[in-house]
Amino acid sequence: MLFLIEYDRAKGKVVELSRFSESERQAANSARLNLELELNRRGVEHEVVLLEAEDEAALRRTHRRYFEDLLELAS
Repeated sequence: MLFLIEYDRAKGKVVELSRFSESERQAANSARLNLELELNRRGVEHEVVLLEAEDEAALRRTHRRYFEDLLELAS
């Protein structure tokens, strides 16, 4: 499964999380590029990443910084 994340570093929050199946890899890449272009056009400085994981639970384990605050990460 592929996950497209728009992350607001200043607020430490996920703005948007989209899911794509492996067969939608091309659509996921296009969505990532379109999101980056749109954010750039609007002058919004958010992080945009496309990640692959078995499921959302695995994604939340391997990329905790997107889903937990500093106190949760420190524990």
